[in-house]
Amino acid sequence: MMAALALVALVSARMVCAQAPTANGEVLFQSHCADCHNGASEARAPAPEVLRQRSAAAILDVLANGAMRVQGATLSGPERRAIAEYLAGTVLAGDPTGAATGRCETSSTFKLTPSPGWNGWGATPENTREQSASAAGLSAALVPRLQLKWAFGFPDASSAWAQPTVAGGWMFVGSQNGTVYALDEKSGCIHWFFSADGGVRTAISVGARAGGAAAVYFGDTGAKAYALDATSGRLLWKTKIEEHPLARITGAPALYRGRLYVAMSSYEESQGARPEYSCCTFRGSLSSLDAKSGRVVWRTYMISGEPRPRGTSSSGATLYGPAGAPIWSAPTIDVRRELIYVGTGNSYAGAAAPTSDAVVALNFSGKIEWVRQLFPDDVFVSGCRAKSDNPNCADQRGPDYDFGNSPILATLPHGGRAIIIGQKSGIGWALDPEKQGKVLWQYRAGAGGALGGIEWGSAVDAEHAYFAVSDIFSPTPGGLHAVSLQTGQRVWFAPPQPPKCSAGPRCNAAQAAAISVIPGVVFSGSNDGTLRAYSSADGAILWEADTNRQFDTVNGVAGRGASMLGPGPVIVDGMVFVGSGYGAFGGRPGNVLLAFGL
Repeated sequence: MMAALALVALVSARMVCAQAPTANGEVLFQSHCADCHNGASEARAPAPEVLRQRSAAAILDVLANGAMRVQGATLSGPERRAIAEYLAGTVLAGDPTGAATGRCETSSTFKLTPSPGWNGWGATPENTREQSASAAGLSAALVPRLQLKWAFGFPDASSAWAQPTVAGGWMFVGSQNGTVYALDEKSGCIHWFFSADGGVRTAISVGARAGGAAAVYFGDTGAKAYALDATSGRLLWKTKIEEHPLARITGAPALYRGRLYVAMSSYEESQGARPEYSCCTFRGSLSSLDAKSGRVVWRTYMISGEPRPRGTSSSGATLYGPAGAPIWSAPTIDVRRELIYVGTGNSYAGAAAPTSDAVVALNFSGKIEWVRQLFPDDVFVSGCRAKSDNPNCADQRGPDYDFGNSPILATLPHGGRAIIIGQKSGIGWALDPEKQGKVLWQYRAGAGGALGGIEWGSAVDAEHAYFAVSDIFSPTPGGLHAVSLQTGQRVWFAPPQPPKCSAGPRCNAAQAAAISVIPGVVFSGSNDGTLRAYSSADGAILWEADTNRQFDTVNGVAGRGASMLGPGPVIVDGMVFVGSGYGAFGGRPGNVLLAFGL
């Protein structure tokens, strides 16, 4: 509910504590929205009396998923709901935390044990997205027996966009409206909940604390990192890492030896084509935080020089650059080489940075040791590709070949290591970490392009790399490829399946979601709302679950499954956990976490 002209000032305004049990909608509106909705002609924003003609549900949806989602991302779930209720003059049904019912009957203490788990984004610091047979508790023979055990609904959400973490028999998961939950792995009952200041789409990392306790770590869409006590959900610390008003954290923080490594992405790519916006000033970065205190130890920007004026837009706004090179995904830790690997996105403005569309290796002091750029001259902001006549888009039309994948540090069958990573260009890469990322092989899996190619997460096992293809806007989206880790040659290809969802422009077979592998099985979710298990031997489908329906949930929140476009399945102790619903980027809305077991 704020126009771009006032975005910087208003997004940086004072926030109301998200842990407060109630939020005053009028106060929040005056603090965050009124400057643009007070009738000023330059703001082009509807006046309060116009907004009051809309329903609370419609206003909430605009803040969470629509034109104002960038501004809404800086608010907690209860705050967004309070603004919507204030403007509409009605109260929305249900509890914004989704925790009014479904609490665990007995309290317990979380213990971080060596028992099976899936910690963070990729299950291991190497982000392989591979689970061992013993930790998975599943085999190819058992997978066809999987059945739904429980479902959990996320309130005020159109996307189940955070991947769960499982440790010590507990599950930790964030939500689009900013509520973070600790659930029982087997039943889905709620141990505790916490309301962050913005939406939480990162996976959560769990680590030990002094005295035998443990903490959970995550980031939000307002560029804040958090540490909570794992047993109670009590806030230990909260750190605002980046002051840029459009900065956000999408990749899971990586925890290693008392340091929390947090990557920074942004919403600025979605604003750059607007003539009134001073595009662009954001630079992707990796920060090292002291895990005990939350203090920022160092921050390294992917573009070293600060943006400088580069002209004016058609509306007279000052334009800046270079900018961009966000880090969308979780950092990867190379323990032996004492390096951190990140994959970067495209540049936003000015000359393309040599660190954009690249794999970047940093040491534990934050120094960049090497960069391997895998596509040059990629300058892109949303809206420019389709607006060839927009004078603000002269040099910003892509082709948008980001890395949404986390780098995977894999062990090759014949010895040695390789960094495996899929790109939105449709190419899967193997790089040599001993030779500054020299290309070992490349494999063409998809056509690439807008929301195309390989999006959120590839996987490896002892023999193969697996690449799922999005190509969501192509005539033939989807498909899963198995490639020899050693040579990069195709082993098998599983073609896309006929969609299970109802016909429509957002119903297709694109496989943009991250994939996961256990011995003998590869799990891949689809935009058609189906989770499928493929044989790792030949790509045959062993099992599938159609999630396009309503679900009764353990917490009483109305739950619905739909597209799977972001997070991947988590396999632990005979269970498979997956989020269903992704109401953006060509997906269909849903809000449910599903647990399948034997």
